[in-house]
Amino acid sequence: MPLVTLDRASVIHNGQSLVRDISLELRAGEIVTVIGPNGAGKSTLVKLATGLIKPSSGSVSRQPKLRIGYMPQKLSFDPSLPLTVQRFLTLSNPDRRQVEDAQVRLNIGHLSGKTVHVLSGGELQRVLLARALLRQPQLLVLDEPVQGVDVTGQTELYSLITSLRRELGCGVLMVSHDLHLVMAQTDRVVCLNHHICCQGQPEKVSTDPAYLQLFGRDAAGAIAVYTHRHDHSHNMHGDVVGGAAGNNACNHGEHH
Repeated sequence: MPLVTLDRASVIHNGQSLVRDISLELRAGEIVTVIGPNGAGKSTLVKLATGLIKPSSGSVSRQPKLRIGYMPQKLSFDPSLPLTVQRFLTLSNPDRRQVEDAQVRLNIGHLSGKTVHVLSGGELQRVLLARALLRQPQLLVLDEPVQGVDVTGQTELYSLITSLRRELGCGVLMVSHDLHLVMAQTDRVVCLNHHICCQGQPEKVSTDPAYLQLFGRDAAGAIAVYTHRHDHSHNMHGDVVGGAAGNNACNHGEHH
């Protein structure tokens, strides 16, 4: 059973169509990455999936009592507010044992006494990810999780996200611009430009005409070296039917 199902969902704001006819399922154990140009509606799609906004038409359904951990694109802190990492995390969850476990899991225990506004980009992203994990999420939603992080830190964060998915068995919905890095760390790519242009396995999307039209052949060439490693098989509909991946689905999407 999907964690979240969007069925022909559209959002119209001030007479402008932000996204239209979005049909998408998010499942446990699967990393789904949404890519698209600026203004394509990626953040709107995230808000629909999490319930922050309601569709103007169509529907969005979620599993009852679904626990969602959300990592925002950015979070600003007042430098005059002496908010330490420890205090910031306990605001979300007063259980100190769970906070300590999250700090160990994200390797940020040494940052506990630091104020959040002095953290580097990579340190802050790990703290925000730890905060999202405190909800013990069934669905982890990451909006541009590597923004402001150097290339080395980006690679580490994407590997960490993959490990967390494996460890927690949660679904992951991620928005990203870093195509060449994220392609190796995702099961399904959704190419968005107000509607879903194409979706499916990374290597399939990278050669799709709709993807090439949006990003150009240079972008496709940057990820051409990536080969998706299957440890499972699909039926005629693209659903996972066997293998070690279990719920780690790699669904083939429809092309529009």
